[in-house]
Amino acid sequence: MLLTRETLPETISDVAALDELLCRPSQALIDDLGKVDGDIMVLGVAGKMGPTLAGLAKAALPGRRVIGVARFSEPGTREWLKARGIETINCDLLDEAAIGALPKTPNIVFMAGRKFGAEGDLALTWAMNSYVPALVAQAFAGSRIVAFSTGCVYPFVPVDSGGSREEMQPNPPGEYAQSCVGRERMFEYFSKKFSTPGRLFRLNYAIDMRYGVLYDIASKVLQGKPIDVSLGHVNFIWQGDASSQALRCLAHCNTPTSPINVSGHEILAVRDLAAKFGKRFGREPVLVGNEEPTAWLTNTSQAVKLFGLPVVDTEQLIKWTADWVQRDMPSLGKPTKYEVRDGRY
Repeated sequence: MLLTRETLPETISDVAALDELLCRPSQALIDDLGKVDGDIMVLGVAGKMGPTLAGLAKAALPGRRVIGVARFSEPGTREWLKARGIETINCDLLDEAAIGALPKTPNIVFMAGRKFGAEGDLALTWAMNSYVPALVAQAFAGSRIVAFSTGCVYPFVPVDSGGSREEMQPNPPGEYAQSCVGRERMFEYFSKKFSTPGRLFRLNYAIDMRYGVLYDIASKVLQGKPIDVSLGHVNFIWQGDASSQALRCLAHCNTPTSPINVSGHEILAVRDLAAKFGKRFGREPVLVGNEEPTAWLTNTSQAVKLFGLPVVDTEQLIKWTADWVQRDMPSLGKPTKYEVRDGRY
C-alpha cells in the first residue's frame, strides 16, 4: 500500500504498525528515487530515524541494495534491518581505515552524529559531528551525499519572522550546534574540492509516537508535570515525511552541496499544543514561564516547493500522539529538549 493522506490509519495500534507506517513509501518518493541510479548506503543507521529510513528506502526500491552502517550497539537493530532485506555492516566511523573499506556506493545518506549527552564529552561531540564528516566526505567524493544536519545551526529568530531561511548564516548558541556547523562546513569544503553533489538536510524536529516534541508535551500534560513555555514556539514533522524528504533529496542534489530546511510548515505555540492535549485528556496543563520573543524556527518554503506539504498534518499527529500516550505505549526515553535555550544538551 502506498502512503497517501487517504490511507492513514485512525490510530497506530502498536510498534509493529508504527514501523510499517514509517516504512510505507509514497508515489512521489518512488518517482524521485527512480531518477537516481545506484544503491543506497545509510551511515549511522542505528539512531532514532535510521532504521525506518533504510526500511523506507528498501520498500521504495525493492530491487536495489540498501546498506546500513553503524556500530550496532543497541540490541535488535541489526536483526530488524536484515528482516527487511537491508544489508548491514558493522563499522566505527571514527576509524578512517574502516570507512575506507566500505563499498563505494553511489548514494550516501549520512545520519551519524552526537547530540544527547553532548556536554558530557565535548571532544567526542566535535569528533563525531565534524571530524567524521570530513573522513566521509573524502571517502565518498564520487557519490551523492545527503547529510543530516539540524535547524539548531541557526540563531534564535523572532517568532513572527516566519523562521530562518537557508541563506541565513549559522550562528548558534552552544557547542553542540557549533559542532553541527562544523559538520556542514566539512561537507561543504570537500563538495567544492571534489565537485561532490549533495544536500545539507537541516531538520527540526522529527517526531514519531515514541519520541518528539508532541510526545514530550502530551506526556507532561497527562502526568500533570510543568511545561516550560519560555521557548514557546516550535515546528516539527512526522518522521516518515522527514525520511521521505531526505531520500528524495538524492534526486535534488547540488554541486557544491547546499542546505535545505525540513520541518512542518507551521509555527506552533507550545501553549496551544498543551491545551489541545489537555482537552483530550480532560486535564488542565501546568504551564510555567513566559514565552520569549525568539525561538529556534525554520522556514520550509524551499522544501514545500520541492516536495509539497508533509503527508501527515499537525492535527493527525496530535490525535495519534494523544492515543499513544494515553495507552501508555512504548517510549524511546529520549526527550527532545526542544525547550533548551542555551544549546547545552
